[in-house]
Amino acid sequence: QLQLVESGGGLVQPGGSLRLSCAASGFSLDYYVIGWFRQAPGKGREGVSCISRSGGITNNVDSVKGRFTISRDNAKNTVYLQMNSLKPEDTAVYYCAASTRSFVSGLCFREGEYVDWGQGTQVTVSS
Repeated sequence: QLQLVESGGGLVQPGGSLRLSCAASGFSLDYYVIGWFRQAPGKGREGVSCISRSGGITNNVDSVKGRFTISRDNAKNTVYLQMNSLKPEDTAVYYCAASTRSFVSGLCFREGEYVDWGQGTQVTVSS
């Protein structure tokens, strides 16, 4: 069974940067589309960024475009989310998730597309 473990979260000041990692074990990550989601306190979970199996296609939600970059290193079985120019509204628990379905930009933010989820990592943006 595929297992996902997120890391890299923490407390950062507004304008700062963090890089989240999603490390996979159990299966090769090559087979999976990966999405990053987040859930802020009192809110539902939302899709943030997603990446195709090869890494050649990515998609970001409008609120993070130009600030967040998703990438993957299949040799290391890891997907990354580089987050720059962080804002207080980026505060949330961030989750990575894996899908065996084909990458479709319009669908990659739907939770139902994903079967395997990590446990999440907390990101807090505050001065």
